[in-house]
Amino acid sequence: MWGMTRLEHCPGPQAGSTRLALTAAAVLLSASARGEVATVAVAANFLAPMRSIAAAFEERTGHEIVLVPGSTGQIYAQILNGAPFDVFLAADSDRPARLGADGLGDDTSRFSYARGRLVLWSADAGTLDGRGIEMLAEGDFRHIAIASPELAPYGAAAKQVLERLDLWETLRPRIAIGQSIGQAFAMAATGNAELGLVALSQALSWEGPASYVAVPPQLYEPIEQDAILLDRGADNAAAVAFRGFLQSDETRQMIHDAGYL
Repeated sequence: MWGMTRLEHCPGPQAGSTRLALTAAAVLLSASARGEVATVAVAANFLAPMRSIAAAFEERTGHEIVLVPGSTGQIYAQILNGAPFDVFLAADSDRPARLGADGLGDDTSRFSYARGRLVLWSADAGTLDGRGIEMLAEGDFRHIAIASPELAPYGAAAKQVLERLDLWETLRPRIAIGQSIGQAFAMAATGNAELGLVALSQALSWEGPASYVAVPPQLYEPIEQDAILLDRGADNAAAVAFRGFLQSDETRQMIHDAGYL
């Protein structure tokens, strides 16, 4: 692969050796500049801002980030079963803490990167105009979408809201449950459910017509979202650097702008 295709242009032995050495060095330098690849498992609510954060990180470092979204419960189960993730951004603090305690992640690397907020959302621009979550008691809708309370922290928060409003049992036949907050949002976005209890970040990233109202925070437990460097990522330069980037002022501002505290 290193040979010249035209013999008359081939330099003398010493020049050829020098050129080979320089070419090989350039190839190695190029490979080094490309950086390493880290696989980051991310809770579905955080996927939209995560795409922007990953792109900024790649531009500044030369490393590459591969995103794997899902519900926090699903990702946690996958990690227990040996899924090849380097970093985990959960939608709760409990599962990263469990991974650290079980020796599957570096507990000293764990930190809260965001606090999520819940909204009542509709793809109809007029549905929630001038109204609050009290409309849920009126029952003027066929279905409301939430994430699975067992798998997704946003689903657990949505259930708490409905329970504290004394509406869980009343509305139960009309509750459409998605495996993740991403699926719950998709149900509301496609009209399969007129309403959805979803993440504020999803409402802010939606580009079509819509309406939403913030859910009073006293109706659900704080959604503390923790990140942890997993064992597989401990020796991965991209994973270690990405964890640091998540704590930078630049990233904190991006997280705030995406609708998180």
